[in-house]
Amino acid sequence: MLLPLGAIIAGLVLLVWSAERFIDGASSTAHHFKMPPLLIGMIIVGFGTSAPELVVSVLAALQNNPGIALGNAYGSNITNIALILGLTAVISPIAVHSRVLRMELPILTAITALAGWQLLDGTVSRGDAVVLLGVFGVLMAWTIWQGMRTKTDALGAEIDQEMAASSMPLHKAVGWLAFGLALLVASSRILVWGAVEIAQGLGIGDFIIGLTIVAVGTSLPELASSIIAARKGEHDIALGNVLGSNLFNTLAVVGVAGGISPMPIGQEIISRDILTMVALTVSLFVIGYGFRGPGLGRINRYEGAFLLTCYVGYTANLVRSVFAGG
Repeated sequence: MLLPLGAIIAGLVLLVWSAERFIDGASSTAHHFKMPPLLIGMIIVGFGTSAPELVVSVLAALQNNPGIALGNAYGSNITNIALILGLTAVISPIAVHSRVLRMELPILTAITALAGWQLLDGTVSRGDAVVLLGVFGVLMAWTIWQGMRTKTDALGAEIDQEMAASSMPLHKAVGWLAFGLALLVASSRILVWGAVEIAQGLGIGDFIIGLTIVAVGTSLPELASSIIAARKGEHDIALGNVLGSNLFNTLAVVGVAGGISPMPIGQEIISRDILTMVALTVSLFVIGYGFRGPGLGRINRYEGAFLLTCYVGYTANLVRSVFAGG
């Protein structure tokens, strides 16, 4: 048991470090090729923080461990909203200035509802996966269109400031991009092997391991970048990380993994985990959209504490169900 535990710890450490190098390399490479800052923020930073989830879930699906693949994606969504945004808002309340991000909030809510509806039949089929990937393609086209046509936006301004502060030569950026991607794959293989061994050794379903250890571990890049961004006053980057990650997890990660290996879903997972993900996404939309004032959404410390409390309660219920054999 010590070797699989060591593999999980080593895999997570390498995963987080390689994800940061991958995103830095990809962002700097895009900046060198004159990609608009808003587009870098929406695609590379927003979606790039989910690179660990994608690689881990694809490897898990290829190795016939669909529970880890699906638990990782949906568990990361729960962790991103309840733990990461909750903790970030408690440390530094998040003011949402970006018009583009306020447009993404209802889109994420609608896509989460679509994902929940697909699961009512108890499986993520290849047909479901095709639909998710099709929606992802449309979303990517919309994202590129928004990034190219929107000249001024708070998120783009914050990304431009970050790019200026952390610029690197093109050859170095490409090197970090390639090395980060290779290490992402290697560390993900180590992590998935350790998680499967732990699940089998303790007699716990691999979906539970995916929801907990793997989901929290693959969400660490979002946690680090969101807290750092919020402390710098870059609130739109903090929220953009989570929105982009959850959109990518729900559509691309589940879509690719489901296309590789159809994934059965137990009824208790739908009533406990999927319902929690949907409820948290709706809560984020209500809190962050800005119904309380024109042009501004805000997640204050009380709302952050509420999200954190939801995460603690959900995790406690998850632990209870494990020990109760459910």
